Amino acid sequence: MANNNNTTEEQQQHGTTRTSIMEWKHMHPLHQIAETPTHRLLLKQWLKEEELINGRIALKETQIDSTRREITFLYIFFFLFHSTTLMLLFNSSYSTPHNARACHRSWVPSLCSLLFSLVIIWAIRYKSDVEGHMEKMLVREKEDKGLLGKCVEELKKKGLEFDLLKEVDALRRAKSLRVIEAKEVRKWSSRDFVSFFFFSMACLSLALTRVILCS
Repeated sequence: MANNNNTTEEQQQHGTTRTSIMEWKHMHPLHQIAETPTHRLLLKQWLKEEELINGRIALKETQIDSTRREITFLYIFFFLFHSTTLMLLFNSSYSTPHNARACHRSWVPSLCSLLFSLVIIWAIRYKSDVEGHMEKMLVREKEDKGLLGKCVEELKKKGLEFDLLKEVDALRRAKSLRVIEAKEVRKWSSRDFVSFFFFSMACLSLALTRVILCS
């Protein structure tokens, strides 16, 4: 009789456990997450991290726009300076007779023009590098947002079937793999050609200055 009673109790416990498992499975995944402290805490952390990433993305986009405006201002300032300088030199040389002394002293405006050009070229290059760095950071933030968004969707869809260790480890591996792929050998970029173009324009301005003062 005792054995029969023990068997009956075990069957009842097994049936109760099976019923509770079936109830958990029929619950909505969000309800399952709400009833499980670990999953609920993880979902809160990920949602909070998503908000932080969105804030960083908006900040970097604003910084990139500001840097691009500064670069455009440097472009305009470079050409405005050289065009104005050449125009003034041409008008002064045209209104006065040829003077050998002016030709010998042409190194003064040439040196000033060269120094100004080098400063502007350095500023353009520096701002371009800053823009490129922020663009890379923006891409990484968007990739982080995409990876995190997929994990959040999977967690909301699977509920308790979401394997915390497996999914979190996969997220870490994806981030580390992205960092390894980002370490590539630097090649020629459009910024290098922009710097070369402005240096060529500076040399052309020096030649025109010499021609205007000595012709």
